[in-house]
Amino acid sequence: MKKVLVSLILALFLISSLALVYAAGNGQGNQGLVQEQGQRQVNESQGLGQIIRNQVRAGVYTSPNGEQIRVSEMARNKIRLKVRNVSADCELNITQERVQNRTRLKVMLSNGRNTEIKIMPDVAAERALERLRLRVCGGENNCSLQLKEVRKGNETKLAYEVQVERHMRILGLFRTKARVKAEVDAENGEIIRVKKPWWAFLASEPEE
Repeated sequence: MKKVLVSLILALFLISSLALVYAAGNGQGNQGLVQEQGQRQVNESQGLGQIIRNQVRAGVYTSPNGEQIRVSEMARNKIRLKVRNVSADCELNITQERVQNRTRLKVMLSNGRNTEIKIMPDVAAERALERLRLRVCGGENNCSLQLKEVRKGNETKLAYEVQVERHMRILGLFRTKARVKAEVDAENGEIIRVKKPWWAFLASEPEE
């Protein structure tokens, strides 16, 4: 009787051990299958949206919003961005990230932050002119745009500096012209600051 009981216990122990070994092996197999499927999904997603990064060159690009951006290489390592007949010059290092048929333009700032140019020159000019109470940006008022790095407090930002010559009347009597500037954030389109001559508080600025 004792021998039968001992044999039964050994058999049960052997069956339990085999079951544990099988479960462990099957779990590892499932884990490997999950990892393999996850890796396959990553590879497929990378294949669908492969990012290509390199230096921007002269040509026509399509922004993520579908806008056509014409890039020209000027003298002294200067790049010109043009959208809807409004252009901005830039002496910073501009790179491109191409995802399928769309292109993101980015600039590496001095603080190490890689900033995307989300606002195009035409939008920057429109917002600056609205703030300066001007209607046009052109040769008649010596209007120009430059994409540059600016400081706001302790922050380093990428911004368009819009410079324009406008008429003023000092004390309501003397007519003159002054160079005024507006800085527009190239990421969100907000006005960072407006620069005018120190005596501007004495002058009126008619809308032009």
